[in-house]
Amino acid sequence: MMVVALPLASADAPTMRVKREGELRAAETAFAKTMADRDQAAFARFISDDAVFFGRAGEIRGKAAIVDAWASLFEGEQAPFSWRPDVAVVLESSPDLGFTSGPVFDPEGQQTGTFNSVWRRKDNGGWKIVFDKGCPPCGSP
Repeated sequence: MMVVALPLASADAPTMRVKREGELRAAETAFAKTMADRDQAAFARFISDDAVFFGRAGEIRGKAAIVDAWASLFEGEQAPFSWRPDVAVVLESSPDLGFTSGPVFDPEGQQTGTFNSVWRRKDNGGWKIVFDKGCPPCGSP
């Protein structure tokens, strides 16, 4: 028997959106903690297999390539940067798709950039990053 997911009733959409935004903010916060904890294996668990990260070296496609490209950032006792979500939003029409953004800080706590990530919620309730791009610091949304 095939199960088909039906769209959320319009009255339920705002409640679901708020719930999912809380989940997404928690996922981004946990993702940031992987850098602080120097835990590359935990970092990898947040990356979708088909993710695309954009960085100084250009476009990096696929979880394995992303984890490999970030490997040196997990070396040493001190994280080279940290981040936190200031924004975590999902679509009411598609609450399995979300966006996070916030400041990136150097080890001294100075903001050096802003991150922007698109996330997809998996069937098991976990969130995975599908797109990530950093940029110079920008104003609050």
